[in-house]
Amino acid sequence: MGGIADVAASLSKELRRLGHDVRAVLPRYRQIDIAQHGLVPVVRGLQVPLGTQPVEATIYEGRINDMPVYFVDCPPLFDRDSMYGFGDDDARFIFFARALLEMLGPLDFRPDVIHLHDWQGALVPNLLDRLYADGPLSDIATALTIHNLSAQGVYGFGALTLAGLEKWGLMRVGIPGLDDVVNLLGRGIHFADVVNTVSERYAAEIQRPEFGEGLDEVLRANVHKLYGIVNGIDYEQFDPGRDPYIPHHYSATAPEAKALDRAELRTELGLERVDRPLCAIVSRFYDVKGLDLVEQALPAILGLGLQIVVIGTGDRRYEDLFRRVASEKPGTVAAVIGFDPALAQRIYAGADMLWMPSRFEPCGLAQLIALRYGTVPIVRATGGLADTIKDFDPVASMGNGFSFEAYDPWQFFAAVVRAWETYRHHSVWSWLVRRAMSEDVSWSRSAQKYLQLYRSAIANHRERRGIAALEG
Repeated sequence: MGGIADVAASLSKELRRLGHDVRAVLPRYRQIDIAQHGLVPVVRGLQVPLGTQPVEATIYEGRINDMPVYFVDCPPLFDRDSMYGFGDDDARFIFFARALLEMLGPLDFRPDVIHLHDWQGALVPNLLDRLYADGPLSDIATALTIHNLSAQGVYGFGALTLAGLEKWGLMRVGIPGLDDVVNLLGRGIHFADVVNTVSERYAAEIQRPEFGEGLDEVLRANVHKLYGIVNGIDYEQFDPGRDPYIPHHYSATAPEAKALDRAELRTELGLERVDRPLCAIVSRFYDVKGLDLVEQALPAILGLGLQIVVIGTGDRRYEDLFRRVASEKPGTVAAVIGFDPALAQRIYAGADMLWMPSRFEPCGLAQLIALRYGTVPIVRATGGLADTIKDFDPVASMGNGFSFEAYDPWQFFAAVVRAWETYRHHSVWSWLVRRAMSEDVSWSRSAQKYLQLYRSAIANHRERRGIAALEG
């Protein structure tokens, strides 16, 4: 679940605050304990079609911040050690899609829009279009959000039999990757009333072969309903004015206590107290995060005298790199291999700069948190990083961070140098910190865009059904 769960929970919370009836549905994985979470069965003995015979499910209901959350319980399919990665994942998530639709009748609930995420829910628009087009669910519109384009749910023809879609066959839309296999995400893009990614820049990037993961052609064919909406962050969770994990609180109008957080962070991590920027990496350790650029530029960056703190885990190569550099540069570099959410909050509060030189980044979360905490981001202009971080222009007094275009270690180094030079002008740096903290990166802004997306989904669905009725 991870990032998708965080996004769904935060967006749902904001939409409910605005007065909308929002409910969530997910499988009851083994990690979700019925007793611990106070789940109550609301639909028993639900017969869900799967292949040649139905499979029984129980629908449980729980609450998150008073929002109803439904759990599709089928132990043979979901009571497993992990959520994904099994040979029968096609059956598992086809079953989930059918169960989601079949439970609406017993629950007496007809949503205006069903909002799906990634390949695991992407078959729902196809099912509604083919199997439920003439029934009580025919007016439901669909919105599909793509978080991870590389995971597509690709299976053989047997998946159509499991879904009850075999009589319609493969899509045959003239697009490689959709004509010869069952690609659940590709079908979702084709059948959903609207599709969005988690930034405008990424929505444009994935229409190109180098970013499209083989689906660029189907995305271009559906560009008329493709949108980009940047995620927000929960301002109650990420608030330097009352964060329980940081020792000193501050705000955009009174940011002085950030210096106290920096001093305590240095003490906690064994870094020297010096008047130099403290740069942070809060990330998973993989090439896609641009850590190969960091590795190549690191000797030159250390030559500037900057301090660095790194927290994260991932590729052993980078874990070993940061351990080694920290041991070679005590007092200058600190490496925390693993992830401690409380320490991560203190790093956001205490650091001066955050590095995100990503190869690609659909949205990005760390740069949004950094802005909120007045930690100036240094990013590569890709995906959501390009949408949210604008390069600082001291002449025009514009921008909220530093960015570079080419995926090149020396462009990254040059951006770090520009940030270091700006830091040395304390009044200018203070202005930039306040500017960063003044940015609106809340879910309230993003939620308004999702409401417009849902309106577009409803309009598109009505128009499409009207055309189908005329053709019928």
